[in-house]
Amino acid sequence: MKSSFTPLVVLELAQDVKKEPKNGAQLNLYLVGASKITLLLGAEAMGLVKECNDNTMRKIMVNFCFHLDDNDDFLTMAECQFIIKHELENLRARDEKMIPGYPQAKLYPGKSLLRRLLTSGIVIQVFPLHDNEALKKLEDSWYTRFTLKYQPLDCIRGYFGETIALYFGFLEYFTVALIPMAVIGLPYYLFVWEDYDKYVIFASFNLIWSTVILEVWKRGCANMTYRWGTLVMKRQFEEPRPGFHGVLGINPITSREEPLYPSYKRQLRIYLVSLPFVCLCLYFSLYVMMIYFDMEAWALSLHENSGSEWTSVLLYVPSIIYAIVIEIMNRLYRYAAEFLTSWENHRLESAYQNHLILKVLVFNFLNCFASLFYIAFVLRDMKLLRQSLATLLITSQILNQIMESLLPYWLQKKHHVRVRRKVQALKADIDATLYEQVVLEKEMGTYLVSLTVAELTID
Repeated sequence: MKSSFTPLVVLELAQDVKKEPKNGAQLNLYLVGASKITLLLGAEAMGLVKECNDNTMRKIMVNFCFHLDDNDDFLTMAECQFIIKHELENLRARDEKMIPGYPQAKLYPGKSLLRRLLTSGIVIQVFPLHDNEALKKLEDSWYTRFTLKYQPLDCIRGYFGETIALYFGFLEYFTVALIPMAVIGLPYYLFVWEDYDKYVIFASFNLIWSTVILEVWKRGCANMTYRWGTLVMKRQFEEPRPGFHGVLGINPITSREEPLYPSYKRQLRIYLVSLPFVCLCLYFSLYVMMIYFDMEAWALSLHENSGSEWTSVLLYVPSIIYAIVIEIMNRLYRYAAEFLTSWENHRLESAYQNHLILKVLVFNFLNCFASLFYIAFVLRDMKLLRQSLATLLITSQILNQIMESLLPYWLQKKHHVRVRRKVQALKADIDATLYEQVVLEKEMGTYLVSLTVAELTID
């Protein structure tokens, strides 16, 4: 009889974790799935919202509102994986003092077990598993064939979830919204207009354009989130995030058992540690900017004294170096911002994301654009402004394409070859296709959409 088990989530254990070997193979991988009724009960407990026959959005109630027969596609792939992730992350300790067999992994009432396993190195990572058949269908309807049409956002949402679908929906909307800007800005570039009255007209259009597209996007975003049920769900239900820790108690508002943490301690961490650290990073960014201007002055004096062709090329070197330094500082600061925001111990995921995005936005904005504002309003050097803007923009785009597209693609191809050889040499009695898929996907990184949208907003 063929098993109907469908793996949805994978837990990768550390190599030193004791596990029963299977025919001599030490795999250290656990596949997690759930039956349909278990997933529906999890959806009901989480407060997931679906559209009913009367076109209203209601919470899932297994025994009342919805029929369970012939509803295999009632929950999307993303929802099933989200339910399992939610259940794993909300397994919390009660009276246990440590993880059995690992005395260094201390526990206290209310601590998330999965988070402790991750921080103690017992579990390496938890990641969702692709459905290759569903993914192939999505590829065919999305980007395999090059046609000028709207993206299948509902299909993207069904497979990857609402966050990814909203991200690509915003990219699609923003790309179309840039067309009027490109049409109006083209004459300024082709005819090199230096009349500042024309620049005032263009700047005024920019202000109107940015306001209009923002309001139109708000309406379109609200339409999608209502249709997908996340707008209603967010208002009705939001549990503590898995990383939130505190003494286990009863929430006086929801009457549910959950960790409790005094808000004044969180505020002390924010204002006494996080805020001074962010200010220190901003000061360091300004200091690096002044070093960049010293390099620009040195390259300009060298060119004026020499006047050769190689010194004219040297004029672009400071901007290129500065653009590379900006990208390095942005990435290092992101890691620090994630650590600090997690350490602040926010109760809700929305609060965590808001504080993280605020930290990243403030630093990235100053780090990327402070030099341009200084050139425009302090030095008032339009030639240097054009040169710096073009060099910083082009260098930044090249670096981003290398780091986010070319390098991951090359590493994935290289890893794919190694995995194929490993699978061929494996003698264990396992599903080689599934094993190869799991080993390949466990090397994939996590794409932080919230921070990518923040960077896109800055750009």
